[in-house]
Amino acid sequence: MNFTISRARDDDAARLCAIERAAVELFRGHEAWPSYSGLALPVETVRELIARGFVWVAVVDGEVVGFVCLAPEGDDTIGIAEIDVLPAFGGRGIGAALLEHACTWAREAGYAGVALGTLADVPWNAPFYAKHGFAAVDKHAPEFTEALERDRANGFPDHLRVFMRRELAPLSREDWTVWPAPAKLNLFLRILGRRDDGYHDLQTVFRLLDWGDEVRLRVRTDGAIVRPTPVPGVPEDADLAVRAARLLAAETGTALGAEIAVAKRIPMGGGLGGGSSDAASVLVGLNTLWGTGLDEDALAALGARLGADVAVFVRGRSAWAEGVGERLTALRLPRRWYVVVDPHEHVPTAALFAAPELTRRAPPATISSFVSGDSAENAFEPVVRARHPRVAAALDWLAGFGHARLSGSGGCVFLETRTHEAALGVASRCPGGFTAHVAAGVDPSPLLLARSRIEARGIVS
Repeated sequence: MNFTISRARDDDAARLCAIERAAVELFRGHEAWPSYSGLALPVETVRELIARGFVWVAVVDGEVVGFVCLAPEGDDTIGIAEIDVLPAFGGRGIGAALLEHACTWAREAGYAGVALGTLADVPWNAPFYAKHGFAAVDKHAPEFTEALERDRANGFPDHLRVFMRRELAPLSREDWTVWPAPAKLNLFLRILGRRDDGYHDLQTVFRLLDWGDEVRLRVRTDGAIVRPTPVPGVPEDADLAVRAARLLAAETGTALGAEIAVAKRIPMGGGLGGGSSDAASVLVGLNTLWGTGLDEDALAALGARLGADVAVFVRGRSAWAEGVGERLTALRLPRRWYVVVDPHEHVPTAALFAAPELTRRAPPATISSFVSGDSAENAFEPVVRARHPRVAAALDWLAGFGHARLSGSGGCVFLETRTHEAALGVASRCPGGFTAHVAAGVDPSPLLLARSRIEARGIVS
């Protein structure tokens, strides 16, 4: 039987939850049945993991028949949050392929190990994982205290619980590596004036998120910098990620090259910094893989030559920004969650900057005025509202739940919430025609965490 494995899509979530419920039926009559039957995989959680790129599906003849979800558990460990196959498709190697696919990705992302909790006495649980390199670990270790308490609260049979871990091999020079390219939000944006060089002086606050694109890199020894897969509508010479690699190579004189592949999740023209973040991830990733040794200041300076927003992604921390966005002051922002709504309307930044109705002479704000809430506007919002009705409609809908804001030059809009549950509740009500994502504001960014993991793992020549 032939099957393929690919990244899950947003509209797969309900199907995956149905697969999980079908798989649970295999435990009917087992001692763990009361616990399993009373707990269902929340569709909102699955959607969030899909949006973050942590879910893969197995497809047979166009039908999703199995899936695996990952969830980070620490600096160097990622967990198997769920893995299920429809019972009718069991015993055909699909579960094994999903497991190996997830472990391969985890290794490429720099994780040292993959962990999971399972049942000791069921053949397709602990014995299955043991065949795939997982070994039991001490379940009474401090890191499992919370999980065991949750098991007991749910009536799970403690004597059958086993925690397992698979150690992952170090990375080799010829391996692909995975680098996050996080999205950003502009928590406010003010334009102070036009400069002599034609650019505008801005003030803004960048908030980095735990959601975004994924950049995959592999070192070449022939010096070539290429994309293995063409990107429709984007010539290779115009691709900001390719330009970033070529700029780093030219500045450092390295004889090495790279293959670059980008999995896009950040909508183009959404004001979330997707292209700039991809370029920053290439700079940070290849600086590590090539061993070119540039420090953060040097990489940020290279990034500024590619685009005004690139430097904040290189530095990997939320920041107050001035100038064209290159003068950064790191900010410690409180833990918050965001509902990011994509109205699926491309907003061209150049046209907004040229708009005669754009306010370009705003008085300077201060960090304290931002913190107090007195500076919370986005100078582009009135222009975008007037010119882009779908963005205006998204703002109006989101405003029903709180202070809705435009990010950057749009067209994505967002709402800040204090809890994850509140954000999920709003996102679940998203009207048809829009797409809602839930993301957390983070410091440091996922890119810096990936760099630390991959540096710690080293590269075996």
